[in-house]
Amino acid sequence: MDHAGRLSRLRSGLEENHLDSLLVTHLPNVHYLCGFTGSAAALLVADRGSILFTDGRYRTQAKEEVKVKVARIVIARKPPPMAAAEWLAAHGRSLTPVSVGIEPESIAAGLRDRLASVLKGKARLRFAPPLIERARMVKDAAEILRIRRAVELGASLFQVARQKIRPGVSEVEVAAAMEYQARCAGAEGMSFPTILASGTRSAIVHGRASDARIPRRGFVVCDFGVILAHYCSDRTRTVHVGRPSPEARQLYEAVREAQQAGIAAVRPGATAAEVDGAARRVLRQRKLARYFTHSTGHGLGLEIHEAPRLAAGQTQTLEPGMVITIEPGAYVPGKWGVRIEDVVVVTSSGCAVLTPSDKELVII
Repeated sequence: MDHAGRLSRLRSGLEENHLDSLLVTHLPNVHYLCGFTGSAAALLVADRGSILFTDGRYRTQAKEEVKVKVARIVIARKPPPMAAAEWLAAHGRSLTPVSVGIEPESIAAGLRDRLASVLKGKARLRFAPPLIERARMVKDAAEILRIRRAVELGASLFQVARQKIRPGVSEVEVAAAMEYQARCAGAEGMSFPTILASGTRSAIVHGRASDARIPRRGFVVCDFGVILAHYCSDRTRTVHVGRPSPEARQLYEAVREAQQAGIAAVRPGATAAEVDGAARRVLRQRKLARYFTHSTGHGLGLEIHEAPRLAAGQTQTLEPGMVITIEPGAYVPGKWGVRIEDVVVVTSSGCAVLTPSDKELVII
């Protein structure tokens, strides 16, 4: 990964926003900028260089993960953000930035007050714009390759689900088999707690696997993803146990058509709202609009949910290199639900579905 290039581009953004430095405390952003993966860190980025603050647990790991030319490493005894503030306060006016940016979405009010107290008279804290998040929206070739591999591994778990889903088997038993296979295949973990919702529970949008038994007849929503080389995948497939009724088939086909319409709308220059609208129109035509209760998709990468968000009113324009999910659904409370999801990458001429597959209704 080109950490040096990312830091250079970030410094240009700091200058444009009249910030002398940025204190990065959101751990995925720290990893994005310097490669460090520990659970305690703060990265101070200034025009003269970058310093990674962490604690003694990560002395060896930090040296292995962070190149000398990317950031200097400081092992601190205090929480990393406080150590960074004290370093700034102690290094004289010639080195102390006048304006220090902080990340408003990842720093608690209490911590902000403590930082301000340490820096009083030395530097002024300012909420920084989401410069790193904007950069992370567009993936480079190395990131797309990692996401593709994560998607491929994650997609293979659906075969496990198909083998394990049977009437009387608990949802958690199916999820456990999928997660065990993911670990055996090399996944670092799951992107999120596996969603496996059967029967009437399929109408719960985020129905995590429970001890409920799979019924003899009904939909089963399987939403799952893995983390591989620090990048996430996300995929949803819905199967039907037993012979589906004509109404059940119609519901599934409506969602499948909506998903295809959403994918077809993905192209450079399209807005996030336009993609959402393309999927939503299909369900509106099928009189199912009120049962589609969430956004059409989201970005993903180092985190399972990243910008952009594909929803009504979202003006973000899609660009080549963005990686997003397309996942419309329809959920009738107390009855059933269907969702179909794929990860797609925006290309120069449209988009490419990572690991495309047949989405005909699977009947078990």
